[in-house]
Amino acid sequence: MSETIISLSTSFGEIKFKLYNETPQHRDNFIKLVEKGFYNDLLFHRVIQDFMIQGGDPDSKNAPAGKNLGAGDVGYTIPAEFVYPQYFHKKGALSAARQGDQMNPKKASSGCQFYLVQGKVHSDAELDKMEKAALNGAKQKRFEELVSEKAAEVKAFRMARDQAGLDALRDEMVAVLEAEFAGKKGVPFTAEQREAYTTVGGTPFLDNEYTVFGEVIEGLDIIDKIAAVETTQNDRPKADVKMTMKIA
Repeated sequence: MSETIISLSTSFGEIKFKLYNETPQHRDNFIKLVEKGFYNDLLFHRVIQDFMIQGGDPDSKNAPAGKNLGAGDVGYTIPAEFVYPQYFHKKGALSAARQGDQMNPKKASSGCQFYLVQGKVHSDAELDKMEKAALNGAKQKRFEELVSEKAAEVKAFRMARDQAGLDALRDEMVAVLEAEFAGKKGVPFTAEQREAYTTVGGTPFLDNEYTVFGEVIEGLDIIDKIAAVETTQNDRPKADVKMTMKIA
């Protein structure tokens, strides 16, 4: 199946990106919105240089200067569709915005808001540190899962004021954790990721956290131009950056 190409026009120029067939729910939803003209005259309402440019808030259409934006939606979310590490946050990645983990633990995507990655170039040493940090994060998450699994036993030991029992249970969980992660020195980036992140750049810390469902094929320089505009303290461009979209 051929990939759908979207043309996004701004006063700074045109960006073309393709939608991945491996993220069908995001693809089909985006096509539906583009065909309806949903994105026409909306703003890039959140712009952070060396990070990303975000748009798709329906409240941004004809929004007066100074209005805080970013909370608008279409009344539904889309289940996360992580295709990692095949698709990741290299420069030009098209990704879905979403609410934070506390309100949204399954990382479901906004039904309309998206961002295009600018990011920055990283050194191999920086990526090495990120790999180690990701491993520590994975270990912490797994330990929390083990504690949750043993919640009844923990509660019983605490009610009985049995510190020795708690200590033994902790040691048991630590032993399980160490066995599962034995020999692992990090959560490795693939060769393709390292090549991208050390040349064109990107935002690797967002990988596997937000759904990547497409990528820019023309107009990376337009992202740079938009990312460089002057913004307010809320990251909204002081001069509106409007968009229109169509299927190319």
